[in-house]
Order: sequence, then structure tokens, then C-alpha cells
Amino acid sequence: MKLEFHGLSKQFDQGRVILQPMDFCDEVHTLAIIGPSGGGKSTLLRIIGGLLPPSSGTLSINGEELPKEEEGLQRYRKKLGFVFQQGGLFRHLSARENIVLPLTKVHGYSETEAGKRADELLERFGLGADGHKKPAALSGGQQQRVAIARAIAAKPGILLLDEPTSALDPEYTTEVLDIVNELKEEGLDFIIVTHEMGFARHACEKAAFLCEGKLMEYGSGSEIFDAPKSEQLKNFLGRLLEWNM
Repeated sequence: MKLEFHGLSKQFDQGRVILQPMDFCDEVHTLAIIGPSGGGKSTLLRIIGGLLPPSSGTLSINGEELPKEEEGLQRYRKKLGFVFQQGGLFRHLSARENIVLPLTKVHGYSETEAGKRADELLERFGLGADGHKKPAALSGGQQQRVAIARAIAAKPGILLLDEPTSALDPEYTTEVLDIVNELKEEGLDFIIVTHEMGFARHACEKAAFLCEGKLMEYGSGSEIFDAPKSEQLKNFLGRLLEWNM
């Protein structure tokens, strides 16, 4: 994917600045966005996904500029898949229904086509026997696997993941990251906001470090993690590694 933005910024009420004006242009297949809490990571991802309007600047993916009107945004969002921190599953629907509903209501699949696609993905992600269960009856890892299945069901061009493992135990974290890595091996482009530095370093082509609302560093895993340039990134990585064995 070719990701490009110029003068992109975001501020909320009372002039609270979340993202300072920033420029970026690169062609990248897998991108990790890392940085301390409150640095603007999720805000940037939501702007890229067309879920949050920027305060200024322009953004485009693969040459398509982010639309400003709602009708255009709906078409834009249909090309993307989303996975959020808590999965965002409909609590009153079964796992299977969570996948089927967007396919029929948003992407125009027939009930038969949507059901077949849902069954394929549930089986693939080890949930073939759990399709009838509602989210409350699933583990955190299972819920996120359903969320990923729903996100890729319509075969999006790009997958956006906002800290998909933040609420999971270590074993479930590995489970979810393995699936994301598997999708990468199949050629699916993705952008992930994550605190899993091992995944950012080894599974993603590039990493972007956001801090204080600024894009402070960007590069390959070796550049970001082995040779940080800014004091902010050095301190950030130092704190994360302090208690690692």
C-alpha cells in the first residue's frame, strides 16, 4: 500500500492538540505504529480508516484521497477491515452472526454466500465448533479471532488493527499475533497499533514511533529498535525492556 499524508493534524475541543501537523509518504506492506499512551497512535489509525476526520491536511491510500463527505467515506471504509482493542463484537449476536451481518448489510452478500464465508473463516481460525456462541461465552483470544475473521471476511485491501491484544493474557496474545502474521504471509497489507515490540520488530516491515503527537521516527525494525535516534524513543524502549528477561 502507498500511504501518504501532508500537514495531517488533529485537535479536539478546547484546542487540545492530539496530532501535530505531519508529513509521510512511503509504500509499505506491514506497518507497526508504536509509542507511549496518549501519543496519538489510535487517533492516527482512525483517521487513516476514515472513522475520524482530520483537523487539517490530506491523506491518501494507494492514490485514493480520504473523502470528506459521508457517502464517499462509506465507500472508502468498505475497502478496509478493522479490528479494535476489545474486538467490537455485537454482544447479542453469535460469533457466526457477527461475521454474516456485515457481509449482508454492508457488502451485499446473500445470506447463503455470507454463511458459507463465515463458516470457512470460523473453521480456519479453530472456531468451527463455536460459531453458535455469543461473545460472552468465548475467551478473549477467541473473541479477537472472531473479530479478525469478521474484518477480513469481505477480503479488504488493508487491515487496520488498534491494539488487538491489549486486553489479552500472554497465551491469547500469541494466538492472535500468529493469525495476523499468517495473514501477512498470505499477502494482506496491514497497519497495527501495538505495544508488542517483538511483533513490531520482527513481523512488520516498518515501524513508526509517535510521541507527543509527533511522528518522531520511522524506519525498519533494525533502524527503530537497534539504533533509536531521539531521546524519546530511547527512553520508551528502555522502559519497556527494563523488566524483560
